[in-house]
Amino acid sequence: MRERLTDGLYGLGWSTVKKLPEPAAAALGRSIADIAWKRRGKSVLRLESNLARVVPDAGPERLAELSKAGMRSYMRYWMESFRLPTWSAERVTDNVQIKGSHYLTDGLASGRGVIIALPHLANWDLAGVWVTRTLGVPFTTVAERLKPETLYDRFVAYRESLGMEVLPHAGGSAFGTLARRLRSGGLVCLVADRDLSASGVEVKYFGESARMPAGPAMLAQQTGALLLPVTLWYDEAPLMRGQIHPPVEVPETGTKDEKTSSMTQALADAYATGIAEHPEDWHMLQRLWLADLEERPL
Repeated sequence: MRERLTDGLYGLGWSTVKKLPEPAAAALGRSIADIAWKRRGKSVLRLESNLARVVPDAGPERLAELSKAGMRSYMRYWMESFRLPTWSAERVTDNVQIKGSHYLTDGLASGRGVIIALPHLANWDLAGVWVTRTLGVPFTTVAERLKPETLYDRFVAYRESLGMEVLPHAGGSAFGTLARRLRSGGLVCLVADRDLSASGVEVKYFGESARMPAGPAMLAQQTGALLLPVTLWYDEAPLMRGQIHPPVEVPETGTKDEKTSSMTQALADAYATGIAEHPEDWHMLQRLWLADLEERPL
């Protein structure tokens, strides 16, 4: 029953929110965010706990302000995402401004293949639409399998409608497909700032240990593709800005694991720069640091 309800709510969002006048949709998102923030549920408290590491000098009032702004940013992501299929290429071009885009376009022009790796900042789906509709470049990504299966199917259909090839994260075949896309000079985009699996790479993140996926670094090593960290942030609605950072190079020496660790730490450092500058747009409402994960019973 709970899974059917969840699926129904998302379906209602996609079918209803995109039909609302934009000011009404934006106001609805802010209202939902403010209600959730006032309830002080687990997600809001976790967001504040995470933000306390990002902004260590912030007192309780500042953390409360950041978490409220963070919930509004998070709901802006959802309201935009529900409406993205109706956005024209012109609107995307007018409302998304990305610095350092030459790293991406030059990398693709070289035929080398490019990996974009980014954290949960602002609206990564909108960034994907900027790639497909403004640059005219299709790309491949992965999606976590959700329950119920019908909800996962909704997300896949939604992202495919935006010009993305979506592979299931589970099953073990995604890595090989991504590698083939890169070897043929294609583009792969991965949200890559949280990995709770045993294969995650331990990094220092805002001074504490966390795990991040090894996939981006391993793909770059195996295929020779360019690895580009990207950070995003919101400006006044509907504007979103972003920064494509310089490539993370494969170290010349070291074992495969040492190279993977070094490259993943470089990604974490780039993410931390963007998150520290725009903490209110970081949508991390889950446990991330190892110290927090250890609090849970086995």
